[in-house]
Amino acid sequence: MTTDRTAIRRRLAIRGTAHRPPWGARNAGHGSIVAPLAATFAATVAVGVGLALARSERERRRERRRALERRLGLAPGERLAGGLRRMALGQVGLALELLSGEDAIAPGEHAVHETRKALKRLRALLRLLEHELGSTAFERENATLRDVARHLSAARDAAVMLGTLDGLIERHPRRLGQRRGALELRRRLLAEQASAQRLTLSDPAARAEVLGQLHAFRWRVAAWSLYDRDGIALIEADLTRLYRQGRRRYRDVARGRGDRMIAMHEWRKRVKDLRYAAEMLGRVDPDGTRRSGGRVRTLARSADELGELLGEEHDLAIFAERIRAGSRQDRSEPWHTGSGTRDTLLELIARRRRELRRQALRRGRRLYGEPPRRFTRAVRAAHAREAKRL
Repeated sequence: MTTDRTAIRRRLAIRGTAHRPPWGARNAGHGSIVAPLAATFAATVAVGVGLALARSERERRRERRRALERRLGLAPGERLAGGLRRMALGQVGLALELLSGEDAIAPGEHAVHETRKALKRLRALLRLLEHELGSTAFERENATLRDVARHLSAARDAAVMLGTLDGLIERHPRRLGQRRGALELRRRLLAEQASAQRLTLSDPAARAEVLGQLHAFRWRVAAWSLYDRDGIALIEADLTRLYRQGRRRYRDVARGRGDRMIAMHEWRKRVKDLRYAAEMLGRVDPDGTRRSGGRVRTLARSADELGELLGEEHDLAIFAERIRAGSRQDRSEPWHTGSGTRDTLLELIARRRRELRRQALRRGRRLYGEPPRRFTRAVRAAHAREAKRL
């Protein structure tokens, strides 16, 4: 019995030392485990924070690089051929990102608007390179971009019509702000916009087709081999042609030739081309600051301002057509309005369109006041001075 108790005590003693060293041993240097654990935890947190900061910095650098690639305008020292190819790749990359993002199944208003702007920039860039690319390649690429834009037109048109009505209400709050017919029309247009956005590229086959067209276009742009000439020689002939076309369209509008709405719309498209061409020829710092001064910068700004006037005029013209057509529709149709609301809207639209045409013709006279060849010589000289200064 004594032997058994002694054996049990020995085992207990041995088991105890495994978990708790004698007091003497603890005093001799065995410290608490809390401090090492705290140090390890702090080091882990520090490493995690460092990795997160590094990832954030890498992401910021990627965003800055992506923004630079997509920006219209030449970086200091960048040649025109390489710059135009870089801009084309950047704009098609932007369109792909917008249509492949979180709202890709039914792109939101912002995605549709920004994608259409990217496609317009690309089509303007193609027109600057029509001679360089050749008629066959130009027609193929232009048709590709036009087809992609057509898939987005319903959502864009619905958003523009709603924005046009909002602009009229804001401009004439007393006559439209509390008018029941105008507010009911706005409610219907809002529902129409939401429906159009839901249907935009909601069909998987249509979405796959659009993305496939853009990917193929990007591969073809990546294979471009543009002849690197000095100054603006690469695009000089096409720039002259764009200006000449815009000048001719301006004269058609000023002299009242043809259908006014069509003439104004065609003029607007050529003004947009000229604006984007000027922005592409300008110089831009990596931080986005435009360094171009004088002729090129003034040209881009003037064309932009004129394009906005012509754009508003065109949107109002389309809006008026829809209002007139609404009078022949069933009351349940979105564009049907009562005769009082319809007459008021058409009166205000006509007044605003007259004002916009006067402003546009005044600005157009200044923008298109030079013969085409003299215009191109002035742009060439301004571009050369800017390149020499930088």
